[in-house]
Amino acid sequence: MAKKQKVEVTNGAPWGYVLFMAYVGALVYFVERNEGFSGFLLAILQAAVWPAYVLYEALTSLAV
Repeated sequence: MAKKQKVEVTNGAPWGYVLFMAYVGALVYFVERNEGFSGFLLAILQAAVWPAYVLYEALTSLAV
């Protein structure tokens, strides 16, 4: 007989909403800057990785 495992559930819904809204905002920003279907695809990718842009610029400005 297999042992039952205890599963701990945490409530991460508020952070999920914040991150989703940040993604949507970035998507709107990048879609406005690009034109055409290929620009739209590029905007989707840019919206997914925009935190990397921010971190890079922050570390560059701090000369780290």
